[in-house]
Amino acid sequence: MLITTDSLLSYTRSLQSVLDALPRDDVACVVDEIVQAGDRGSTIFILGNGGSAATASHFACDLAKGTQRPGARPFRVMALTDNVPLMTAWGNDTSYDRIFAEQLRPLAQPDDLVIAISGSGNSPNVLEAVRTARLAGARSIGWTGFQGGKLKDLVDVCVIVPSDCMEQIEDVHLIMEHAICTTLRAMREGQAQGQPLWQAQPSQVEGA
Repeated sequence: MLITTDSLLSYTRSLQSVLDALPRDDVACVVDEIVQAGDRGSTIFILGNGGSAATASHFACDLAKGTQRPGARPFRVMALTDNVPLMTAWGNDTSYDRIFAEQLRPLAQPDDLVIAISGSGNSPNVLEAVRTARLAGARSIGWTGFQGGKLKDLVDVCVIVPSDCMEQIEDVHLIMEHAICTTLRAMREGQAQGQPLWQAQPSQVEGA
């Protein structure tokens, strides 16, 4: 048990150091981009592979539902990870590299927002999606780790998690989406009374 306990403690301490080094100004830029997309009535598309696909779906759920407040226009958001028949059809008939790009091609409009999540920053299908978004005139955000990969030079805003551990990069991406959605919810409620932004009321997490 000692080995297990030491391993858990080492992991969590290392994760805390990554969180402490997270470029918060870049995360704030993501919040600004989402707010502006909402103000424009633009659609926000979110995508990724594997663990990043799970984060993309989770982010879309939280952004669509968890940020809704009376008098505020709901965000138009779509996770490109959720239509399995369509993804497998494009993967089979073209290539796996095109499973997100081909979904975006008929949907993306100028000033829409694409949030592309890739721990390495080098996933070919994520890069293809961002290129398709740029051709459509959409804005783009990248969430990555390591050194940012190719993704960092393709997007308008990039958040690079300062870690070379894929598990911790994915951990921080999920924490980021929760932090962003709770911040957006607080902004919509006009909360400035000192209540922590992460402290949700029971009614706010119903159905979670």
